[in-house]
Amino acid sequence: MPDYTLEHAHGGRVAGVDEVGRGPLAGPVVAAAVMFLSGVPGHLADTLDDSKKLRPKVRQQLYDTLHQTPDVLIGVGAASVAEIEQHNILRASWIAMQRAVGRLPQWPELVLVDGNAAPDFGCPAQCVVGGDAISLSIAAASVVAKVVRDRAMERLAQRWPAYGWERNAGYGTPIHRAGLMAHGVSPHHRAAFGTVRRIMQASGPSSLHSSAEQPSC
Repeated sequence: MPDYTLEHAHGGRVAGVDEVGRGPLAGPVVAAAVMFLSGVPGHLADTLDDSKKLRPKVRQQLYDTLHQTPDVLIGVGAASVAEIEQHNILRASWIAMQRAVGRLPQWPELVLVDGNAAPDFGCPAQCVVGGDAISLSIAAASVVAKVVRDRAMERLAQRWPAYGWERNAGYGTPIHRAGLMAHGVSPHHRAAFGTVRRIMQASGPSSLHSSAEQPSC
């Protein structure tokens, strides 16, 4: 289980940052930043973990609790499909992280980033490989980012029901791939990703849905 060791070692305002959505074939990449001003309350410390290890219901409950707990600061940022295409997925995830930190109500003295590389936040940053299983701040950020992105994909699924995004959040599941083969590519698909690109090449220009709707952001 993650703990607060890294945050305590610094002793100042420390924000944990994590992103969700680097692997899917569709939708934005979303990042969250979470900062505990007065430490982590026991009920959160006992439950927070890497969002991938938590059941959806538990993630939702933690998301609500984080937003309702005093002295918990939260910032959320995203990078759109267009930005993913323009910059590549790694740099787009960094853009989302920078936006999340920039939306915190207070500026952190240190940012703990899940992974082995980090963008420039305008303050010191420390990379923590597997950080969502090590740092409570990063674990909290992973929960917030996961819930926000899943909700966004559920909303998109209402307009684009063929791909099962309400169940797969844009990842390349068999249902999603079958929808791509049967219905072509939506404006929310990442055209540079291999699976999407191959389907577009095989189907020709008609594989792109005609729509005035803009790519997800």
